[in-house]
Amino acid sequence: MTILRDSAIEEAVAALAAGRLVAFPTETVYGLGADSTSDTAVARVYEAKGRPTFNPLIAHVPDLAAAERLVAFSEPGRQLARAFWPGPLTLVLPRQPDCPVSLLASAGLDTLAVRVPDHPLALRLLGAFGRPLVAPSANLSGQLSPTAAAHVREALGDKVALVLDGGPCRVGVESTVIGLSGARPALLRPGGVPAEAVEAIVGALEAAGDGPLRSPGQLDSHYAPALPVRLEATAARPGEALLAFGPRAPTGAAATLDLSPTGDLAEAAANLFAFLRRLDRSDLDGIAVMPIPERGLGRAINDRLRRAAAPRPGTPGLKGRGT
Repeated sequence: MTILRDSAIEEAVAALAAGRLVAFPTETVYGLGADSTSDTAVARVYEAKGRPTFNPLIAHVPDLAAAERLVAFSEPGRQLARAFWPGPLTLVLPRQPDCPVSLLASAGLDTLAVRVPDHPLALRLLGAFGRPLVAPSANLSGQLSPTAAAHVREALGDKVALVLDGGPCRVGVESTVIGLSGARPALLRPGGVPAEAVEAIVGALEAAGDGPLRSPGQLDSHYAPALPVRLEATAARPGEALLAFGPRAPTGAAATLDLSPTGDLAEAAANLFAFLRRLDRSDLDGIAVMPIPERGLGRAINDRLRRAAAPRPGTPGLKGRGT
């Protein structure tokens, strides 16, 4: 059931304390919350999502002081936390020796991803529960992230004890993830904070290298609708829907949704997952996506679209690109 009563937070806290899963809104997407200090509860997150256990989770906390009890901050990490928290920025830092978060949430690594969400309902829940929550997107692994409470129920059904309904998510794409365990800060995942804004504080970012996944959202195929996705399209082919951008969307597609008729990247990011979900129809053959500028939030949008269009495990061949 979707919880709207005044007792929602108390019911959610009780469910979390019992090791159950509670979905809640953040400014980015809805998260599938569980007690991060419980191996059993964290394992239930992986089970509910069908998520590979080598794919680490983010620990959500109410403030910087709570994060410092979990991870060892470098000075660049503190600078970024002060600039962007609460907000859509995740920092990956070395775990404190006495970090209470389950090693399963870190995928066995010596680092932990942490962030402070910018949503009043999420912050109330974190404050009331008193322990950090892991909260990956509340969907089946690899599928479209939920930006409304209804999306959670559609995807997970009774795998979730409660859904806290905070309305549509304001940002609509996941957080930017910055790795801070190396010699220089690294961009592990573009997201709600543009990389340029991060670089204005800590300098040029390294790209994520090969090796173990250190952040959510690094799998090649991710954030995918059921239909194949074709990028850089100038028009839709017969049977395709069109995910448009800007004021000059082509006509004639089987279905068309424009991420932002005015070319506003923030509006496009907020609409991305909801529009892909609406175009993911069984009577269509695929989704054609118009080009998105590779700047600011456009980098995060394009990252999600490239992963949506990537070959999926067990699926031979490449999905089409271009006109």
